[in-house]
Amino acid sequence: MAVLLIATRYARCLKSAVFLHLKKHCDCGARSPAARRSSAPSAAGAGGDAAAPSVSRPAPGAAMLCRFASAGRSSAKLVAPLGCLVPRQKHTLPDLPYDYAALEPHINAEIMQLHHSKHHAAYVNNLNVAEEKYKEALAKGDVTTQVSLQPALKFNGGGHINHTIFWTNLSPNGGGEPKGELMEAIKRDFGSFANFKEKLTALSVGVQGSGWGWLGYNKEQGRLQIAACANQDPLQGTTGLVPLLGIDVWEHAYYLQYKNVRPDYLKAIWNVINWENVSSRYAACKK
Repeated sequence: MAVLLIATRYARCLKSAVFLHLKKHCDCGARSPAARRSSAPSAAGAGGDAAAPSVSRPAPGAAMLCRFASAGRSSAKLVAPLGCLVPRQKHTLPDLPYDYAALEPHINAEIMQLHHSKHHAAYVNNLNVAEEKYKEALAKGDVTTQVSLQPALKFNGGGHINHTIFWTNLSPNGGGEPKGELMEAIKRDFGSFANFKEKLTALSVGVQGSGWGWLGYNKEQGRLQIAACANQDPLQGTTGLVPLLGIDVWEHAYYLQYKNVRPDYLKAIWNVINWENVSSRYAACKK
C-alpha cells in the first residue's frame, strides 16, 4: 500500500507540473493564434466575409500559456480518491506564437517545423499514452505497472513542460538585454549581464549528450540561479528552481543548421531570446 500511495502521488505531482507552473503567467482572456486568425479582418481579396470585431492582442505566447493554465484548473478538479477514476482532459500540442520561419536566420524554418510538429508532438502523444496506461493500472491495483510507467511519465511530461516554456522564451523581436527588475536581479546575482550570458552559454554548451540549460529562480533564497538538466528532466521537478529561461541543447534543436557546432547555436539563440517573456515569468514567480 505504501508503494501504491507513493506511485500515485508521484503521478499526480507530475501531471500537475505540466500545467500549474505556467498558471501565474497566463492572460486568461487570450486566445490561440488560430482563433485570433479566424477572428481577424479578412485580407484584401481573401473573400467577402465581414470582419470580426477587433480584440486586444495578448502578449506573445499568452494564448499558449492560458490554454495550459485552464487545463490545469480543470485537472485540479478531476483529482479523485484512490480507486475513483474520472475522465481527464488530454494534453495537446500548443500553437506557436509565431511562424516557423520567424526566427530566421538564427533558427531556420525546417528546424522549427520538425522541432514543434514532430518532436514536441511526440512528447504530447506519448504522455497521453503513458497516462492512459497508468490510469488502467491504477484501476486494476497493478503497482508493478504503475512504477514501471514513471520513466515514461517523467520523460514525456518533462519534454512537454520544457518545450511549452521554450517556445515562449523565443521571439522574432527578441535579443538585446532585459530591462527593469530582471536586469537588476541578473546584475545582483551574476555581477553583470555579460557575465550571466557567458556562464549560461558555457553551462549549456557543456551539457553532455542531450539536455537543457536553464535560468531559474530560487524562491527560498530569493535569487537567480543557472542549472543544467539532463534529457527532458523538468527544472522545477529536478532542482526546485522556478523556470524562467530554457535553452534546448538536444541535437534536434540545432543540428540541421549548425551540425555538431553547438557553440554556434548558443551564440545565435541569444538574438531571439524573448526578454519580455522571461521578465514576466520572473515577476510572476516572486508574487
